[in-house]
Amino acid sequence: VVTRDDVEESLKAVFQLVKDKEQLLQDLRSQTEETKKEISEKQRERDYWLEYKNVGSKIHAERISSLEKDTVEVKCELERTEEYYREALKVVKEENQKLFDQHMQLLSEAALKKAVGYLDKNCRREIEENEWLKEEVKIYRKEESDLKASVQLLEEENTSLVAKLIDIKLQHLRV
Repeated sequence: VVTRDDVEESLKAVFQLVKDKEQLLQDLRSQTEETKKEISEKQRERDYWLEYKNVGSKIHAERISSLEKDTVEVKCELERTEEYYREALKVVKEENQKLFDQHMQLLSEAALKKAVGYLDKNCRREIEENEWLKEEVKIYRKEESDLKASVQLLEEENTSLVAKLIDIKLQHLRV
């Protein structure tokens, strides 16, 4: 028999998992900021050497080429990081949906077992015909739809934040 405490513990575990994922996302954001700073620094250095090259110096042509390669490598790294964020978001969404479905199923099964366990055959038939039970089912369904809507809103917000982060990275790359 699954108790309310079991369900609450399970929900707490799910929320802790979500918090851990958010911390991972925050860590990834800080790594992205460091990468942006590195790109900016490399870009400034590249601009300096290009100006030097344009005034006639051939001595440092090899260095300029090397810096251009570094810039390309950093851009590639940024693209890989961007892909990683997309995959991480997808995995988090799938895990959240899976955990949500499992908890809803556990709640439904527990409520059904508890209700049926206390009644004899005649009482069960009466309850099936009783409007009160039908109203309880409506309430549980409404709660389920509310929870799904909340999860959907959170996922959309996460998607929006990741999209903004990617747009900002692309803008910094263009700079």
